[in-house]
Amino acid sequence: MTRRKRPWGYSTKSHPAASNQWELHPDTLSVRGGLARSGFGETGEALYLTSGFTYDSAEAATASFADEEEHYLYSRFHNPTVAVFEERLAALEGAELCVATGSGMSAMFASVASLVSAGDHIVASASMFSSCYVVLAEILPKWGVTVEFVKGNNPSNWERALNNAKTKVVFIETPSNPMLEIVDIEMVSTLAHNVGALVVIDNVMASPVLQKPLQHGADVIMYSATKHIDGQGRVLGGAILGSEDYIKNTLQPFVRHTGPNLSAFNAWILLKSLETMHMRVNKMNENATAVAEFLSSHPNVESVNYPGLASHKDAAIVKKQMLGGGTTLSFSLKGGESALFAAMNALQVIDISNNLGDSKSLITHPASTTHRRLGPEVQAEMGILPTLARLSLGLEHESDLIKDLANALSV
Repeated sequence: MTRRKRPWGYSTKSHPAASNQWELHPDTLSVRGGLARSGFGETGEALYLTSGFTYDSAEAATASFADEEEHYLYSRFHNPTVAVFEERLAALEGAELCVATGSGMSAMFASVASLVSAGDHIVASASMFSSCYVVLAEILPKWGVTVEFVKGNNPSNWERALNNAKTKVVFIETPSNPMLEIVDIEMVSTLAHNVGALVVIDNVMASPVLQKPLQHGADVIMYSATKHIDGQGRVLGGAILGSEDYIKNTLQPFVRHTGPNLSAFNAWILLKSLETMHMRVNKMNENATAVAEFLSSHPNVESVNYPGLASHKDAAIVKKQMLGGGTTLSFSLKGGESALFAAMNALQVIDISNNLGDSKSLITHPASTTHRRLGPEVQAEMGILPTLARLSLGLEHESDLIKDLANALSV
């Protein structure tokens, strides 16, 4: 949940992050942000595997629950290890506060559901991950919430969709999964704020390294921390970042009582992952760029979707709001689904898996796996054809990845 003062048992060495002597580089914040030590002075972050906490007196417990004293109450509400992860990620993102959750989808659901009630309206980008689509198109409408999807970056289309007095939330996934569609965050945020709506950005595909939505006008950012933040196939996690007002007055009451909290152990793993996230994501971005260029020139490849290519239809927007094309691309193969499956089965280095943002390169067939739930009509509307593969590039050497793909595409 939101950051609480550390009331006892901690020693904090004075350093620039705490005293504002200078603005620390993100690489330094990845290691030092939110750092706190117990009385033992450990170098590694402490792991607090506890469900609850004790009080010196009944009066102290009463005061703690009344928010008159700073004290950890219960690990569903907050936990010292989780707090360090939240503070570090908030520092990296440039956000006022962060709430960690148990998965990316719990973060997505809480970030939006906490803002709406029956009769409210949501406007969303049309291309997105299947579970996000199900939440918006199927689950929230059962609560009496209406949703409208907008394609592309035509301002008049967004203005038309936002011309609803009940609009409370704009949800954008950019780049989108798996089509790597781009939405102009600044343009949509300006239009949304004109009608009093908050803008929530699913920043999973870009990661905190390659895109900073708050700098472009967004209000809230959500992550599946399972992806690049852990990025090593170990634990699930999610995160929501935004203003102190949004976190404390809107999100915190919802999360506290619905319980999508992150475990202390997973938070501890994610803390260690943040230390290497910039190095991993930058290397993966380099690999994705090299592989996208290779696939673009291959005779058996019909098309490549990758924001880092100059040929991307929204290259100008990519240049404005991203520091790189990202770690993931999608491509369509000539010869139909059978040709694509044959190529996937022939890969020796790249694994078939439905995850992304991992240190290992992974390929999947969205139409039959991650986006299967949507059905052929919605898939076609999003451009997800049976010949489409999504490829998440890892940390292997780019020459091995290209050789692996070249051999598989010749089958």
